[in-house]
Amino acid sequence: MEKVTLFYLERPDIRISMQIYFNGNDQLYFDGYDIGKTVEEAFGDSDYEYDYTIEPEEVNKLYQIFGLNPGDKSGLLQCIKNRFSVNEAYSLFGNFLTAHKILFKGFTWR
Repeated sequence: MEKVTLFYLERPDIRISMQIYFNGNDQLYFDGYDIGKTVEEAFGDSDYEYDYTIEPEEVNKLYQIFGLNPGDKSGLLQCIKNRFSVNEAYSLFGNFLTAHKILFKGFTWR
């Protein structure tokens, strides 16, 4: 399973990690977490987890949007990385999906 890191930061007060990949069900999965003192000060708990799950039929729309051949998973992951490799990746990618009418499930836990 190819995983692409969109953003990673590690400091004494916080660690942030965001990856995107295809899971065993061929769903496109955005997996992120923030952990550390800064998160605890902001949210009252030391970790904050968040994700998006996009079903295969919705992923097909992304291939079209990025001008890729259907099924080019590596190409799609690279296009997403090229566009969303910033600390705001979760929000930006969610806004992008919504703007292009791509259905997805989002989850956050803190």
